[in-house]
Amino acid sequence: MSSEGAQQDETGAAAEGRTVRVVLVDDHRMFRTGVQAEIGETGRTGVEVVGEAADVDQALTVITATRPEVVLLDVHLPGGGGVEVLRRSAAMMADAERPVRFLALSVSDAAEDVIGVIRGGARGYVTKTITGTDLVNAVFRVSDGDAVFSPRLAGFVLDAFASTDAPPVDEDLDRLTQREREVLRLIARGYAYKEIAKQLFISVKTVESHVSAVLRKLQLSNRHELTRWAAARRLV
Repeated sequence: MSSEGAQQDETGAAAEGRTVRVVLVDDHRMFRTGVQAEIGETGRTGVEVVGEAADVDQALTVITATRPEVVLLDVHLPGGGGVEVLRRSAAMMADAERPVRFLALSVSDAAEDVIGVIRGGARGYVTKTITGTDLVNAVFRVSDGDAVFSPRLAGFVLDAFASTDAPPVDEDLDRLTQREREVLRLIARGYAYKEIAKQLFISVKTVESHVSAVLRKLQLSNRHELTRWAAARRLV
């Protein structure tokens, strides 16, 4: 979507007095604060942020209490991840009168993350590199029932759902948590621990802990073996 087009939509929505009620679900408070500052000025954007949550249980509580039109949902959350929020929100998503619609907003651009939440019922997936203006536009489109994806992600979503073959189950990969997969992918791409910590908003010590867990679960000895393992599965 172009920024110019999105700006026109944003201005038009605000000018029409239309408002979309939104809940932010992300385990990083600073990120939620940034999104709120970027899109939550209702008179300008038409977006009203009615609640926030940092994990799966909080998300279900806030979404049930506020019944927003759109939930901006991080994929990696304490308590089971965004897929678990979607699974437990199935009844609200299916409500014909007041459907709650989900738009994934994640740092991850991994195919398994995108496909997982779309299979779970999300109406779209955008990465955290999205601009505030484009995010407002995406929120309004999802509230209207449209599907919205970052341009780079749309291709493999179409490919995945066009395939008649069921995706193979990777038992080794399934042993890893969502966060461990994220760290694995960044390690395999050559990022240093400090860079991973900065990108994922976690400490270097936490990164080290995740890497140790990944190596143990996959029965690998070092990051070089880990990189080869990830490359063989096209996870890089």
